[in-house]
Amino acid sequence: MVLAFVLGLLMYAMNPLELGNSAATLLAVALTMIVLWVTEALSMPVVALIPLFAFPLMGIQSIEETSKAYANPIIFLFLGGFLLGLAIEKWELHRRIALRIIQFTGTSGDRIVLGFILATGFISLWLSNTATTMMMFPMALSVIHVLKQKQQLQGNLDHFSITLLMAIAYASNLGGIGTIIGTPPNVAYVAYIEKEIPGLQIGFMNWMLLCLPIGLLLMFALYLVMVKWLYPNRIRSTPAMESLIDDEIRALGPITRSQKRVLWIFSITVLLWMARILINQVQPWFKLDDTIIALLGGFALFACPAHANDRKDDSNKKEAHLLEWHDTQKLAWGILLLFGGGLALAGALEKAGLIAELGQWLAQYAGSGFWLILLITTLSILISEVMSNVAQVIVFAPVVTALAQAIHMDPLLLGIPMTLGASCAGMLPMGTPPNAIVFASGQLRLRHMLLTGGIMNLISILLITLFSWFLLPKILG
Repeated sequence: MVLAFVLGLLMYAMNPLELGNSAATLLAVALTMIVLWVTEALSMPVVALIPLFAFPLMGIQSIEETSKAYANPIIFLFLGGFLLGLAIEKWELHRRIALRIIQFTGTSGDRIVLGFILATGFISLWLSNTATTMMMFPMALSVIHVLKQKQQLQGNLDHFSITLLMAIAYASNLGGIGTIIGTPPNVAYVAYIEKEIPGLQIGFMNWMLLCLPIGLLLMFALYLVMVKWLYPNRIRSTPAMESLIDDEIRALGPITRSQKRVLWIFSITVLLWMARILINQVQPWFKLDDTIIALLGGFALFACPAHANDRKDDSNKKEAHLLEWHDTQKLAWGILLLFGGGLALAGALEKAGLIAELGQWLAQYAGSGFWLILLITTLSILISEVMSNVAQVIVFAPVVTALAQAIHMDPLLLGIPMTLGASCAGMLPMGTPPNAIVFASGQLRLRHMLLTGGIMNLISILLITLFSWFLLPKILG
């Protein structure tokens, strides 16, 4: 903390860019916030509150203007997505989905890993990668425990344990890139770019058309790299494993009416996201956008009653509806504040002209086209290994946008690869929370993560670059 504030003061006192007083003050505040974010000396949402008091006190901009960033429509899109994920988790639909996928893929060593990758990746499209990992992690440990108890096991259990745990972490990260609400970096970038470029809207379905195939290919590559190349387990399907999965499914019982209602609301919300453009074209009375749809879905969860037989009544907590307000205690409110703070900082820097100047300076040394996209993707993935991916996108989204504009390149061609790369960190435990969760199990060594993560990083760089260069212009126009 001391380092952050000292660097901020030095930046203001030295004023190396010879800026006016207001711009120099803003740059000092920005440097302080970035150092606090990178070092995580303070909680990231707490750092995001700094603009609300620092900007008005220092004469950078008024509290009214600063606070607008904290009510950006994209923040409410993520809030709606959070509420959908919360209901799925509360009524244990995520567990039911995961077990059914594993039952469908099979119970040999390779197929169990594939089932976990598919289940984790699918759930991560709608839940945060951390919540997805926390949900799948105990299930993976249960499967490993059952196999260890089997005396005549044929195959390499150590390899199986390594692949299963890493599959959860990596699939949580890679699956999340497939939707705008799947991971915080996606939301942070879309919020910034739609504010930066008036009239631009990156639709929910457009994002999925581009990014879901990347996520699926990366998860398929993850399966091949771990199971067929680095850590073959050669464990065949056993009655014990089939029995474990069947017992887990039986323990859940038949699908309840409340679960069906959550599933209906979730499905209708997704269908509206997919059909939004068509609905807007065929009728003149109202215009849907992704944020309105997400909030309608969230509101419906609070309004729709839970079935009487499913209500988890408590003496202090009324459970009359699918979601009650006390359920939102589990909501990641800090992430929403973080987005607001990042947007406020980026907007102020943009207004002061500092981002444009940085972009012009970088443009002198940058190439263009395919090789620049490759460079940005590579740098993004490497930086995300040691820096929070949300903070990374908040800090670098304005920089790559200004760079693209300085060389007369579409900002999305650099911004989207930078954003996707931020979710692909796999070499170090501190790269993302899912990495840290599975590493803490004690069954992984750093060399396992370095090797697998390094190979996946290379594959990610290649796929993201190719998709961004060849398909992004066609999908997003």
